Amino acid sequence: MTMEWVEFLLRWVHFLAGVTWIGVLYYFNFIQTPFFGTDLGGQAKGAMTRGLVPNALWWFRWGAMFTFITGLLMLLLKLGHDGMPLASGYMSRILTGALMGTLMWANVWFVIWPAQKVVIASAEKAAAGGEADPTAAGRGARAGMASRTNTLFSLPMLFFMGSASHLTSITGDSGVSLYWIATLILVGLVEANALIGPGAPTQKPLTTVRGTIHAGLGLTVVLAGFHLVLT
Repeated sequence: MTMEWVEFLLRWVHFLAGVTWIGVLYYFNFIQTPFFGTDLGGQAKGAMTRGLVPNALWWFRWGAMFTFITGLLMLLLKLGHDGMPLASGYMSRILTGALMGTLMWANVWFVIWPAQKVVIASAEKAAAGGEADPTAAGRGARAGMASRTNTLFSLPMLFFMGSASHLTSITGDSGVSLYWIATLILVGLVEANALIGPGAPTQKPLTTVRGTIHAGLGLTVVLAGFHLVLT
């Protein structure tokens, strides 16, 4: 098998896994969570948490894992086999997307999934006539904050992944130190809000689907502006 085929197959699996992952992420945030907030959704929440949610979370977390692994392998091939300079405009854009994609993957596996296991176990215990876990609500709220943050990150992540090869005019190949300082600070603050901020998305802009999308678009514009000005 030629290296061209290896790179293509990695990219193909990366796309398939990414569509699965982000598709389920958008389902959770755009459809399921708003539905749970309705009267009918509130009545169905327990049954759905025990039945539908575990299956959806399986596709969600493994879609994230395969997206992450194939993306890492493609990045290593670009740096090693293809000899792509780390300070090139292409790599700065790819690495910007990879930064947010990696944070999203970590949120899935180390924040959302552990918390949702507690929520699911609590729902099953309550359905069997036992006492619900008193920590489940708080863990679920933290998972919700991380999930909304992932939705926010997904917009600039996809922008920078796509722009690496198809929007080469937004940055040059000059030094990018100032760009990375500004980007790491801004992205770090958004991630810190997910990890240590209020445990539920009660503050704007993460209160609503519209606010989350607007925040994601805003972050995209700011990061693209950093590219134009700082590189």
